[in-house]
Amino acid sequence: MNYYGRFYRTRLHPLLRRINAYLMRWAANKYERLRSYKKREKWWAGLIEREPRLFTHWVWIRSH
Repeated sequence: MNYYGRFYRTRLHPLLRRINAYLMRWAANKYERLRSYKKREKWWAGLIEREPRLFTHWVWIRSH
C-alpha cells in the first residue's frame, strides 16, 4: 500500500473499496443477523466509528 499509494493512490482506491466489500460479505455470512442490507450497513458504520484503525486501509479510505 505504501509503494502504490505513493505513486498510484487513485488507482488503489477501487481495490481498497473491494476489500471493504469482501469484509462486509464475510461478516454477513458469518453472522446471520447481518444478512439484511440495512442491518449490515448500520453495523459497518458503527464498526468504523468504534475502531477507525482496525484495518490499515481504513486510514486511506473511509467509505463503504
